[in-house]
Amino acid sequence: MKVSGFTFVRNAVLYDYPVVESIQSLLPLCDEVVVAVGNSTDDTLGLIRSINSPKIRIIETTWDDTLREGGKVLAVETDKALAAIAPDADWAIYLQADEVLHEQDYPAIREGMERWLAYKQVDGLLLKYRHFYGSYDYLGDAPRWYRREIRIVRPGAGIYSYRDAQGFRKNHDEKLRVKLLDATVHHYGYVKAPAAMQRKQETFGKLWHSDAWMAENVVPATEFDYSQVDSLQRYTGTHPQVMLARIKAQNWQYEHDMSRNRYRRKDQLKHLVEKLTGYRPGEYRNYKLV
Repeated sequence: MKVSGFTFVRNAVLYDYPVVESIQSLLPLCDEVVVAVGNSTDDTLGLIRSINSPKIRIIETTWDDTLREGGKVLAVETDKALAAIAPDADWAIYLQADEVLHEQDYPAIREGMERWLAYKQVDGLLLKYRHFYGSYDYLGDAPRWYRREIRIVRPGAGIYSYRDAQGFRKNHDEKLRVKLLDATVHHYGYVKAPAAMQRKQETFGKLWHSDAWMAENVVPATEFDYSQVDSLQRYTGTHPQVMLARIKAQNWQYEHDMSRNRYRRKDQLKHLVEKLTGYRPGEYRNYKLV
């Protein structure tokens, strides 16, 4: 079984992405990892080149900054990386630059890829998610945080990145048929120094919205206000080994008062149903469980 990893990144230094850790978490599972490095204003290319692994293959890309509707440029860059993987790969594992796999989940991921390899009706494999917020000690637990997404796909077969690269589809807008694995992506997109987080928000909003919308809806600031969150829970588990040095180097403080958790009434109901049954009413599913 041959496995390729793929990802894309731009301005990782400026926006403090844990992309090195993300790639390092892919390497033990993959025969190669393709990294599409976009035209950056910092030394992202040098950062990726500094990772000491012969498995890494870099392709340099240029982002089309005119693709500002719905984050489409992110899907375009994902597709560039996917198209560059080895043509004889059996599976392709995708991570975004702020997503990291835990080494404890490697056995489940390997077993899943081996188990479903011969079942061609299975287009991809679904992973669970933990969304960290503010610091490495808190998780977003409101229904707006997605629980699962496709992160392993069968190369070819018309599979492409969907919308803003959150997931995948195939052929003409057809949802992928997937199996759920007992493995979890650690998503650190909302864990940055407040100044870096603010820079990311002000810049990345432009991938979805016009300059006029940004001027009206995004207030310039020196630091991101992490207090604007509905509900969090304290994380009591472990982090991936590759993240430990970054976590130790955290240079800001964030504490959340659990008594300030505030669900909207409909979210309270969703949360209760999910807690009792495991089912989340109204959940967006960009896939078909088979």
